[in-house]
Amino acid sequence: MNQILVTKKLYITPELKRKKKIYKFYFFLSVFLVFILISFYIYAEYDRNKSEEVSQEILSDFDQKTDNTIAKNNVLIAVLDDVNDPNNGTTIEEPRPTTSTVNKTKVETTNDGYNYSTIASINIPKINVNYPILDGKTDSAEETEALLKISPTRFWGPDPNEVGNFCIVGHNYRNTKFFSKVPTLENGDIIEITDSSGRTIQYSVYNKYEVVPEDLSCTSQLTDGKKEITLITCTNDSKLRVIVKARAI
Repeated sequence: MNQILVTKKLYITPELKRKKKIYKFYFFLSVFLVFILISFYIYAEYDRNKSEEVSQEILSDFDQKTDNTIAKNNVLIAVLDDVNDPNNGTTIEEPRPTTSTVNKTKVETTNDGYNYSTIASINIPKINVNYPILDGKTDSAEETEALLKISPTRFWGPDPNEVGNFCIVGHNYRNTKFFSKVPTLENGDIIEITDSSGRTIQYSVYNKYEVVPEDLSCTSQLTDGKKEITLITCTNDSKLRVIVKARAI
């Protein structure tokens, strides 16, 4: 009986010790990697929320500027009993029409050193999208990527609300921010574009499809003299591009 009562230590061989050390190493490595991934996720969410805040600040500033523009473009001046008036009565100056739909906007600079301006805003009531539309100065891929971190950006086309195909690109963060819900739009949904003169035009979605990233046919300016917009974003797996086409109504 005493011969079979052996201690547990007799079964812990050097090979078993080595395997236990390896298991411990992989366990701690796994915990470390999970911690790193969680940290990246938290930082990414923080960065996106920060971008959302910056975008909404830009939108608020843009809305104030467009309100001021409307006021300036509809000036009504009344002069009562002006002694210099030969008619000695009331003179009224009619509203002065604006000569351009796109007014000069303030140039801002990203943290990466790229200059941009806010040329319009986009509102899609169905998916609760309301953002400024930015426009860079160089149209480089690096500049566009820097601007996309802030807000949807002009990719190609004419000035907002003008004849042609105004193309807007935005990130799909697979949540509720930026263009994440654009792939859920359907024919007949309404998209509103407000330009820097304060003019708002509604566009109705008439087509939606997916293309490979290299396919830029959706940016064609052959609109038969109509005003159109094209929204561009990624699919949820980022392998394809979702294209949403809409026409002014």
